[in-house]
Amino acid sequence: MIAEVEWEELRRLAFEGRGRAYAPYSGFAVGAALRARDGSTVLGCNVENASYGVAICAERTALAGAVVAGHREFEALAIASAAKTPSPPCGICRQALVEFAPDLAIRSYNEAGQVAVYQLSDLLPHAFRADQLD
Repeated sequence: MIAEVEWEELRRLAFEGRGRAYAPYSGFAVGAALRARDGSTVLGCNVENASYGVAICAERTALAGAVVAGHREFEALAIASAAKTPSPPCGICRQALVEFAPDLAIRSYNEAGQVAVYQLSDLLPHAFRADQLD
């Protein structure tokens, strides 16, 4: 279980990631901080594109960076945005994350200081998993 002080660090890092976002089309900059089971943290930010379908969310850039770094087990994800209410990961991000951490603890923060607390298994209760490929 992640301690409050660790969540505060993840929150800070998620906002740092948000500052690196490339969101010239929507103006909706999002940052993410994904904590691996070994305690290391990988940042992510959304990256938009003039061809909208090419855009990628902060949560998935953090996940991709973590996988490239050799991580496969995760325990926490912090998300930072300027949304009126803290926003959960989108459906595609939920599906990508469940592959590695079906019970991932998630906190989403906004600039107003609000926080929303989620469990990935609650956000995606009937996830498509590898065992369904058999």
